[in-house]
Amino acid sequence: ATDYTDGMALTSLKNIFKYLPTAYEDGTNVEAREKMANASTMAGMAFANAFLGICHSMAHKLGAYHHLPHGIANALLINEVMKFNISERPTKMGTFSQYEYPNTLERYVEIANFLAINGKDDMDTFNKLLLAMDELKESVGIKKSIKDYGVDEKAFLETLDDMVEQAFDDQCTGANPRYPLMRELKEIYTKVYYGK
Repeated sequence: ATDYTDGMALTSLKNIFKYLPTAYEDGTNVEAREKMANASTMAGMAFANAFLGICHSMAHKLGAYHHLPHGIANALLINEVMKFNISERPTKMGTFSQYEYPNTLERYVEIANFLAINGKDDMDTFNKLLLAMDELKESVGIKKSIKDYGVDEKAFLETLDDMVEQAFDDQCTGANPRYPLMRELKEIYTKVYYGK
């Protein structure tokens, strides 16, 4: 990430939180749709120049195996991935990490503050950001779990190990700030399947 990608990503997030519910509820609202088109483009420019992480790695495989749209798969996974990423004692730092020590919680707090979400300390702010994300997802009809999208439990469990292995090998995984073990990816998938 750089000053350029941070600026685009933060402005994109601000527009998403402000305009997505309106664009979702009223497709004729030109301003909301324009702001969402801009947010989508800015987010794409940001991640094309800063890369992604395990949320996308896992969403790629969830979509491929269980035919969930990529945006829905990412929305389902993002909160658990963020919780995973904030560890101050990661098993391994990301392959491309430009930081000497984990600072993911600090970065999530920066995002929250930019969105005018504040708490009494960093963890409280982080938890309020997760809550705001849940509220945003609910406002646009995102369900709470993979299971809620009709993915059969038996089919999910039968494909789980393959999804984990392929997500681990996905090109986005190496750029995650906290490098995952395969068992950690499996835990995230399982939590998100059941909505726990």
